Amino acid sequence: MQNTVPTITINVAELFAVDETALLAHLPEYERKAVAQLPPDTVVDVCLTGGGPIWLYLRLAHVLHGLVRVLSYSAPAVGKVIIFNHTS
Repeated sequence: MQNTVPTITINVAELFAVDETALLAHLPEYERKAVAQLPPDTVVDVCLTGGGPIWLYLRLAHVLHGLVRVLSYSAPAVGKVIIFNHTS
């Protein structure tokens, strides 16, 4: 029996929904919200989706590196793109 790794989808737009526009001054809050969606002591894959500025996507990729096994990005126009993969 093969163990499956759960995939958590983080909608980037929801991280800054209260602000309506992503604000660089609130970056630490957005990072905390993203990391808070990860279950403790569990290996997971994460898929980032939703509208947001590239600087926020890049920062989330940096923050999630080392915390998740696989990070991907998904959008209707491109499908799923692997950002990093630490499966081996």
